[in-house]
Amino acid sequence: MPPKVILFGPMGAGKSTVGALLSEKLNCDFADTDKLIEADQGKSINEIFVEDGESHFRLVEESVVIDALLESDGVLSLGGGAILSEATQSALRESNGLRVFLDISLAAVAPRVGFNTERPLLLVNPRQKWQELMVARRPIYEALSDLKIDVSDLKIEEIVDQIIQAVKIDS
Repeated sequence: MPPKVILFGPMGAGKSTVGALLSEKLNCDFADTDKLIEADQGKSINEIFVEDGESHFRLVEESVVIDALLESDGVLSLGGGAILSEATQSALRESNGLRVFLDISLAAVAPRVGFNTERPLLLVNPRQKWQELMVARRPIYEALSDLKIDVSDLKIEEIVDQIIQAVKIDS
């Protein structure tokens, strides 16, 4: 059975945290594709970027995300750039799950991400790079989403409640 809810959006939007609580409240499984990639490759996302490069990471990510979309039956959280792949976009469009774009402002994401070196795409001028990534990715996030939630000023519980209401309406 396909995922009930698929979460995507930029790094720092809270996809993993929201996904874990949402799956608990919906009494279903939760999978985070970044964790699945790390398990598949036997190293952290950061190590994959540094040792193997972004292009290798994106190939692995595409495969892992598509498999998860086909096999997951609960809540699925995607990495921020997972939506860049045409194949992933197609798989998302074909998915029966509620596709939720967790949007967030730069001002709200800064304290969450801290713009530290654990985020390989933010190593040089992190605020500007995050903003550039969002400008490039926002149209894709919006085109793929059934529901967009600006999480900038919301508590995790409020985000989860909005998604649960949408799942009930969608069912």
